Amino acid sequence: MGLSQNKLKSFYLFFLFCILTLTPLAFSEIFFEEHFEGGWKSRWVLSDWKRNEGKAGTFKHTAGKWPGDPDNKGIQTYNDAKHYAISAKIQEFSNKNRTLVLQYSVKIEQDIECGGAYIKLLSGYVNQKQFGGDTPYSLMFGPDICGTQTKKLHVILSYQGQNYPIKKDLQCETDKLNHFYTFILRPDASYSVLVDNKEREFGSMYTDWDILPPRKIKVKNAKKPVDWDDREYIDDPDDVKPEGYDSIPREIKDQKAEEPEDWDEEENGAWEAPKIPNPAYKGPWKAKKIKNPNYKGKWKNPWIDNPEFEDDPDLYVLKPIKYIGIEVWQVKAGSIFDNILISDDPQYARTMVDDYFDQHRESEKELFAEAEKERKAREDEESRKAREEGERRRKERDHRYGDRKRRYKRPNPRDYMDDYHDEL
Repeated sequence: MGLSQNKLKSFYLFFLFCILTLTPLAFSEIFFEEHFEGGWKSRWVLSDWKRNEGKAGTFKHTAGKWPGDPDNKGIQTYNDAKHYAISAKIQEFSNKNRTLVLQYSVKIEQDIECGGAYIKLLSGYVNQKQFGGDTPYSLMFGPDICGTQTKKLHVILSYQGQNYPIKKDLQCETDKLNHFYTFILRPDASYSVLVDNKEREFGSMYTDWDILPPRKIKVKNAKKPVDWDDREYIDDPDDVKPEGYDSIPREIKDQKAEEPEDWDEEENGAWEAPKIPNPAYKGPWKAKKIKNPNYKGKWKNPWIDNPEFEDDPDLYVLKPIKYIGIEVWQVKAGSIFDNILISDDPQYARTMVDDYFDQHRESEKELFAEAEKERKAREDEESRKAREEGERRRKERDHRYGDRKRRYKRPNPRDYMDDYHDEL
């Protein structure tokens, strides 16, 4: 039995709707996704960089001390004052004509003191067993903390073999909870930096990196035109000073004042009433202000096209990406890297973060609060024992040296002087 014309039309519209809504998903691509589940060691290569010098650290597979999800494990820097380098090979891809999304989570459980927690995208051939701080990279992104002053969020892009850091001062998170860092680079060379799905910065590679000369420059030695009127308000030419205005005195005699009964004119002279401010005095006369009809605005140095600017439509295009790596140095170890994503779909990255926060954030906070409570109690107990031990040693020292003081009597110099005088 055939379908009616209306049903065919409805089916066609439904089919078209599905095509339009699902097409973006069909063409979105995930280049790399890592949650460090089973078999992760087969995908990652631990570098031997600095190992012969005894300066290479290792990673531990763990969910950490206060995991939002105990089954969701990452890799944690394990040894203090070491260099850590580990990388994974991925199917080579280019971000030309597509959006690049790099996202990962890091939980800095330790008092890091000084160290990085960033991630790198690498191009070309990389000897993964020798991957280290000198290995060229195409993108470096993530936190770098040192003391209380440096809380930097790096975004460093490579262009024609040279690394360019972002000019803006981006700040990273410094608490001990899990945080997601997201960098999005679009084909129009615009970018976004998100922390926990909240946009921390937005801009363009043209303006926020010193890669290309600026499109516009200010005219050198430019001067304001003689006829440029930058007075927003002027005196009202129709406002006339009232007649007699200048003759109004600043002060007048106090009419309510009375001569004191004990005033002595022979001694003090003739009494005069004291002066008080004149309420009619309004100060020097000024014409009222009106809008200047010839106002052209504040003069600004004009901009012109920069003759040295040469556009590169592929400015945003990184060298084809072939590896992802973690290469950091830390004074105190304990940072957990997890949930790494390289994609061209910002919405998929956003959903990943939302899912974590919806399902695990509150439990993570509760476990962290409990761990902090235990830590505080432990520190208080250690302080109490230290005070008691110090008091015990003080008493022991006073007791020991107190007996010695009682047994030993220092000679009095006068005794020797008495013997000297006796001999004389």
